[in-house]
Amino acid sequence: MNSKKLKILLSLFTLNSLSLYLYFSSHPDHHHSSPSKTSSLSEYSPPHHPLSVKPWPILPSYLPWSQNSETPFRSCEAYFGNGFTRRVDPLKPIAESRRSAGGGGWFRCFYSETLRSSICEGGRIRMVPERIAMSRGGEKLESVIGRGEDEELPNFNDGAFEIEVGGNRSRVGDKLVDEEFLDKYLEDGNIDRHTMRGLIGSIRTVDATEFVCSEWIEEPTLLVTRFEYANVFHTFTDWYSSYVASRVTGLPNRPHVVFVDGHCQTQLEESWTALFSSLTYAKNFSSPVCFRHAIMVPLGYETALFRGLSESIDCYGASAQELWQKPDTKKTARLSEFGEMIRAAFGFPVDRHHIPKPTSGHNILFVRREDYLAHPRHGGRVQTRLINEQEVFNSIKSWASNHTDCKLNVVNGLFAHMPMKEQVRAIQDAAVIIGAHGAGLTHIVSATPKTVILEIVSSEYRRPHFELIARWKGLEYHAIYLGGSYANPPVVINKLSAILRNLGC
Repeated sequence: MNSKKLKILLSLFTLNSLSLYLYFSSHPDHHHSSPSKTSSLSEYSPPHHPLSVKPWPILPSYLPWSQNSETPFRSCEAYFGNGFTRRVDPLKPIAESRRSAGGGGWFRCFYSETLRSSICEGGRIRMVPERIAMSRGGEKLESVIGRGEDEELPNFNDGAFEIEVGGNRSRVGDKLVDEEFLDKYLEDGNIDRHTMRGLIGSIRTVDATEFVCSEWIEEPTLLVTRFEYANVFHTFTDWYSSYVASRVTGLPNRPHVVFVDGHCQTQLEESWTALFSSLTYAKNFSSPVCFRHAIMVPLGYETALFRGLSESIDCYGASAQELWQKPDTKKTARLSEFGEMIRAAFGFPVDRHHIPKPTSGHNILFVRREDYLAHPRHGGRVQTRLINEQEVFNSIKSWASNHTDCKLNVVNGLFAHMPMKEQVRAIQDAAVIIGAHGAGLTHIVSATPKTVILEIVSSEYRRPHFELIARWKGLEYHAIYLGGSYANPPVVINKLSAILRNLGC
């Protein structure tokens, strides 16, 4: 092993060790894996069998996550995760020497002025499913056709979540936070129904005698509420928000996830289970469940991926190595880091110098828009963004088969009917990704550094989603803007030909 590789491995080991130290030193209750034998809870706290957790993979684009109060306002680091710098403690932990027999919970939030959002976490939190009004969730789509969205989104009655207070009995029976706190750190913004605000607003304080749990979850757990859960773009925002929340709170391993919503199953759950350690729906618990460490994940609407659609986020993708050597407030490697996280979760290599590319030419991935049943209120037909998509695809395939300079493989990206792992594989193997504006193009988050993006944009859908993602990842991006929704195949092929010439083909 050469000295450069050894230094990299030693650096990664040091970062991992530091993360573990900071986590266990800053989460005072988590290292108590079960109630003390002398605790008054021991008589009704059942034996706990720890759930298995997945380690974080080594990611080449990883840079340390810190709550650095000097992170500049609206810098790239602030937008993409490291801006949660203002800490507030609605419930501070009791010092070890003053702990009562029943222990005591703790709760704190990290607020980002840039994103106007908070990541909150706490210990000794109880969820009472019967106090959450929503459908069960996790059903087969076919069994809930026609169910209304209002039934699937949670309404939290007071005490839907509870937290144990140990020493300060004067707080027992109060709400954990008041409306002033919610307005300051969990503002509604333009969200009509801010479910995470509702969850935190429902938390009631109880003493040890009321804190009765039928089940304990010892390992860190993300509480996630989703809205447009069947849309790939919006689900990427939820994945990213969950990943950022895990890193900001310094979790030593990949957490478990509990969906605090009543949505049915979708194909996208394959990625949730790959990215995190386990997945459960809140209503799948039949009785109160207690979390040793729960993290409340901000809504996907509060990420840079979504905020960038309405406000200017002047950031550009760069390598982690470049930013390590020369930090730049206008550059980020966070989306590349997250893309590597997705590929690693599905077992694909992430070392940019050892990613196997097809040996028999260049892959041109055409991401298609297909009709499919997305959710209970969906008719099964997608909106047409390119009325002659099949004609364009056939023309590209015919042109590629007659290309003499190098071999071109045109991949039919029928993502709606492909397992998620195969979708990620197709993205990783692509030299060029082409498609009409649509949520499937969000997969370019997982593209490798030299992948080129060509988006076909109809006049009705001139939105910056994928141009922004490409810019934030540092990918080469091209667009063909249409007067309507018809693309002239020779124009598309000419653009493709120019791109491939630049790739040496």
